[in-house]
Amino acid sequence: MDSTLAKPPPTASLRGFVTRLWENDDARSNIVGVVGVIIFYLLLWLIAPHLLKFSNVGSVVRPHASTRQFNIEIAPDLFVKPPPKPQPFKFVETNPDAPENTPDKTTNFAARNQQVAQEKPTPDGKNDMPALAGQKDIQTTQIVTGQLQQPIENIEAVPPPTETREAEKTVTPPKQEQNPLTGFEKKEGDNKDGFASNISKLTDNIKPIPNRIEGAKNASPIQDAQAVEQPAIDPAHPRPRPQVVKQQKTRPAIFTERTAGTSNIGPTAVDARWSNYGAYLQRLIDTVQVQWENILISGKIYPPAGSTVTVTFILDSDGKIARIVNVDNKSSEQAAHACASAITDRAPYGPWTDDMIAMLGKQQEMTFTFYYQ
Repeated sequence: MDSTLAKPPPTASLRGFVTRLWENDDARSNIVGVVGVIIFYLLLWLIAPHLLKFSNVGSVVRPHASTRQFNIEIAPDLFVKPPPKPQPFKFVETNPDAPENTPDKTTNFAARNQQVAQEKPTPDGKNDMPALAGQKDIQTTQIVTGQLQQPIENIEAVPPPTETREAEKTVTPPKQEQNPLTGFEKKEGDNKDGFASNISKLTDNIKPIPNRIEGAKNASPIQDAQAVEQPAIDPAHPRPRPQVVKQQKTRPAIFTERTAGTSNIGPTAVDARWSNYGAYLQRLIDTVQVQWENILISGKIYPPAGSTVTVTFILDSDGKIARIVNVDNKSSEQAAHACASAITDRAPYGPWTDDMIAMLGKQQEMTFTFYYQ
């Protein structure tokens, strides 16, 4: 007995396939998603031209509109870089006996113009300070040493002590011995034109005088020599020894050793430019130096050798000491007091000039170091 299966129609097969997919939860969700995306893009394609359609909007003029103007003004110095404020650079003490000569280029300023030089030149030397033999552990700018004989400007000179001297004695120069002529002329025979002389003894200091004058043979031949007054010599108070070399009127110096120098030949000098601040500062330093020495001498203060005192103070534009900032004392208490007093006793030191105020302001902090040798 034979049996055969009839093939179902295509529609029935498709319907069965869809039914099986729909019954499957995962397949059903995928089908819904795909169908939804297709519908969304179809709707977007149909509606988008109407939604994105733009119409021309004409310009509307306000009834009372008027043009407005505004100006921008720029200060002339707003974008111009101000010139740099001049700096005092480095103060140096010059040689008062060296000729004035403006240096070509230097950062040093002083009380006078001066160009670096030294007695023995340094080959290929280009330093702005001369070569000096000195100490390595002390840094100073001094190049010459001397002694300030008297205070300057606003410091009164201390009169020298009155010396008690013995009465001067009058010294009369000795007279010179003078002898008359010993020979005489006479006529010889009857010849009126003939003359002869007798033989005379040779003597010293012969003069045409009638009589002999007693005196010293080796005395000065000056006639009518006047008596002179010669001060008496006091062994207990000898006269000061004459100075062969002229002493410079400058502060006693402590030199800093400098092996390199300059090739310029001349009196020891340093590269420096003159300024009002340099002249003012030099007078200030010299004034403090003299006052310091007077305090030490009058007070009989003898600090330990090699000790130092560093005083930091504020100087204002009126030349007054505003305050003492700090005293770094590496010596005795008397020595420290003498240094501070040397700065304050002679104040004020005079008002600043306008260019000093423009450069330094109303006050300036300074530091002085005092060395006891």
